[in-house]
Amino acid sequence: MPTEDPAVRFERVTKRYGDHTVLDALDLEVGRGERVTLIGPSGSGKTTILRLLMTLERVTDGVIHVDGEPYSHMPGRKPGTLVPASERRLAERRRRIGMVFQQFNLFPHMSVLENVVEAPVHVLGESREEAERTARDLLDLVGLGDKVGARPTRLSGGQQQRVAIARALAMRPGILLLDEVTSALDPELVAEVLDVLRDVARGTDITLLCVTHEMGFARDVSDRIVMFDRGRVVESGPASELLESPAHERTRAFLGAVR
Repeated sequence: MPTEDPAVRFERVTKRYGDHTVLDALDLEVGRGERVTLIGPSGSGKTTILRLLMTLERVTDGVIHVDGEPYSHMPGRKPGTLVPASERRLAERRRRIGMVFQQFNLFPHMSVLENVVEAPVHVLGESREEAERTARDLLDLVGLGDKVGARPTRLSGGQQQRVAIARALAMRPGILLLDEVTSALDPELVAEVLDVLRDVARGTDITLLCVTHEMGFARDVSDRIVMFDRGRVVESGPASELLESPAHERTRAFLGAVR
């Protein structure tokens, strides 16, 4: 029987800024519906992986595949060749991918409901009625069903981040990227956002790729944890196994510093 293509595959992907190599010939796969957390010190390349998937950056070398098809590239004129993907192709393909950033990036002049509805209407072409119905369901999911008419400036940081999660889910992504989503929050607000994300992970079949320093959260939601350092994978394994019995000294040192 044919093997199902992974949701994401990095094939010898390198990202350089001048002489500085951020990702070094990375090979990485994330299966469909798999929850993978990337850990490692600052500057190890974790967030760059997410930015490449959101097409906020372009690869220097190598190819990114999504759902078995080239994502960073597209077929060239000569059979069997690949060329960098055009902006139009990237815009079409990245609709499958959602991202929740460190900063909330909500529109302050719009209500909570309008923030969640805007993209499905203007990007996906949904009717406003359909988009509002979905948005209300998602705001209920993140515990903000009573805040649909509020402006973001009237919400706490944790509430704003929960709106951002609902907004990302409203685009019906097959793949959701989470980039240190609690790093901009006061400590007492972290738990409420992590609880929402646990519910999302347990209640959907979405593919999740997460960067976090919250090891308890990583243990709870991850099928697999990948440890990075200097743009390379140090080790990878089931969440509880890697956190409890890391094989590599670099991983042991990192976990000792963040716990």
